[in-house]
This record gives sequence, C-alpha cells and structure tokens, in this order.
Amino acid sequence: MAKYRKLGRTSSQRKALLRNQVTALLNNGKIITTDAKAKEVKKIAEGLIALAVKEKDNFETVKVTAKVARKDKDGKRVKQIVDKNDHSKVLAESHRDKDGKIVRIENGVTVTVYDEVEKEIKKDMPSRLHARRQMLKVLYPVTEVPAENKGKKKATKEVDLVAKLFDEIAPKYANRNGGYTRIIKIGQRKGDGALEVVLELV
Repeated sequence: MAKYRKLGRTSSQRKALLRNQVTALLNNGKIITTDAKAKEVKKIAEGLIALAVKEKDNFETVKVTAKVARKDKDGKRVKQIVDKNDHSKVLAESHRDKDGKIVRIENGVTVTVYDEVEKEIKKDMPSRLHARRQMLKVLYPVTEVPAENKGKKKATKEVDLVAKLFDEIAPKYANRNGGYTRIIKIGQRKGDGALEVVLELV
C-alpha cells in the first residue's frame, strides 16, 4: 500500500499542487480544500514548521558595512557626473539642471552616489542554512500586491516566506510539540460531492 495519497494526478502534478497549497497555507494562515488534499498538505506543512521551530534561534548577528545608494527628498537616487577616466574627479554635483533637463558634459559619465552604512545582519549557522534550503525546495516564491496599487507592477513586493516561518510562525509554536494545524470539515462540495475542509494554522 502507498504511504501517500495519489490524488488522481501524476507525480509532477501532485508535487506542484501540494507545494502550491503549502505555500498558500503558510502565507495566508488557512486554505479551503478537499479532505484528502488537506491531509497531505498537513504532513508537509507540519514538517516545515517543526524544522523552523528547531532552528529558529540558530543564528548569530554580525555587523557589516554595505554600500547604499543616496536618495533625495523624492526618494530618487542621487546622481552626479564624474570624469570618464578619473572617477574620483567630480565634474557636476547633479546630472540635471534647475529645469530638470539632463546635463551633458564632454568626457563625463553619470554615476550613482553611494554611502557606506553599517548594518546588523543575521548570519545562519550551518544547520539553519540547511533547514532554509530544505524549505525553499518546497515553498514557491510569493509576490504581494497592496490593495490600493492593484494592477501596477512597481507596487508588488516579494514575501520572504522562510523568514516568516523563522521569525513569526516558529516563535508561536516554540512550546508546542506538533499539532500546528487543524482540519475543520465544512460539508460537501457542489458538483462532485467531495468533502471540503478548512485547513488552518492553530
């Protein structure tokens, strides 16, 4: 007997379906699906949460210096014109004049101005890094669109689901040994009569 439900799909279709539903569950907190699918998704999701709980504190904070583009009051990058041959020689502080027209200077190139900033970052220990990669094998990338900017590509931002697992979901279940999700039956589906359930994080 098989140790998993085949769900009437080929292995590649089944894997894609389960990955999609696990991603949706961890991103939204709950999903509505059939009973058979929910039981398979539950197995995978609980495994990922258990991994996150185990490795949530396995990191060290490190100070690093990073180059960050300087921005003006409108949030646009500050650019200046420098000599083509000697980049340390500044020819003009801005690449636009007072009217907003682009300034052209012979032998000059436009470059972005960068500032060095000290940042504190979390550096994963080897076992946490391995756990992160195991999670990325299952989870799909998620992009979030704010409600007020629907239809605009610029407004979308990528959600780091692995970071959400480590920083938000895992601390909630730190004192819990398993049982991170629950299945609530909501009745039969119109059409094929399949039993529908709500699968949610406890």
